[in-house]
Order: sequence, then C-alpha cells, then structure tokens
Amino acid sequence: MEQTYIAIMIQSLEKKEQVLDKIIELDTVQKNQLEDPNLTPDDFDDVVEQKSKLIEQLDNLDSGFEKLFERVKEDLEGNKETYKEEIRIMQDHIRKITDKSVKIQSQEARNKALMTNKFNGIKKQARQVRKGANVASKYYQSMTKTGYVDPQFMDNKK
Repeated sequence: MEQTYIAIMIQSLEKKEQVLDKIIELDTVQKNQLEDPNLTPDDFDDVVEQKSKLIEQLDNLDSGFEKLFERVKEDLEGNKETYKEEIRIMQDHIRKITDKSVKIQSQEARNKALMTNKFNGIKKQARQVRKGANVASKYYQSMTKTGYVDPQFMDNKK
C-alpha cells in the first residue's frame, strides 16, 4: 500500500512540474503582451485567467501531496534503504520544481515592472486626453463669448 502512495506522490510532483511549465509559458506570453502597444484588455485578462486556474491546480496538488506524505512519512523515514530510489526521484523532482518556481518568481517580477510601466503610460495618455478636452472646451467657450460684439460706432438713438 505504501508503494502505491509513493507512486502517487511521484506522479503528483511530475504533474506539478508540468503545471509550472505552463505557467512559465504564460508568463512569456504575458511579457510579450505587455511589450505590445496594441494590447487589448481582453487578451491580457485571458492570460491572467489561465494562470489563475493553473495556480489553483498547484494548490490542489500541494495539498494532496502533503496529505499523502503525512500517511507515508513514518514508513519512509524508517525504511530509507527500501525506498532509496523513490526518495531520490522525488528529490530530483523537488529540485526541478524549486528551480522552476524561482524562474517564475523572476518572470513575475519582470512582468510586474512592465505592467507598472504600461499602466503609467495609459494614465499619462488619459491625462493628456482630459487636458486636450479641457483646452478644447475652454477655447470653444471663449470663442462663443466673443462671437457677438455690439456695434461700437453706431448711434443707437432715434
């Protein structure tokens, strides 16, 4: 029975690696989107939604792995020689997962900086549009006030 739990734990780690690979791909897509001046909010939202679903999968995989580990922890620690190969395989997967997690953190930090710059640019454009609209409005108001001038040199007496 313990052997089955250990096999499931290894499968869980492999699945976690696959999910992290997908997140790395989506981070690259997100980076490209943030560098694109023609980015639409819907495209950006789609990538964020996909990443959110993958993160939920990671959470489920982690909680399932922890529950299984609690079941076999004593047996693994007591029989290290028996499960030597399985422990080595799990350690390799955990190393790969850690490396991928570090890569994702650096990608996320880079994307956050790009996103901040993108939003600052959008805010600047919005301010310029508002400023341009205010200038046009004031020009229109001033021109409508000066459109009619009373005659200056005519005698209004009869």
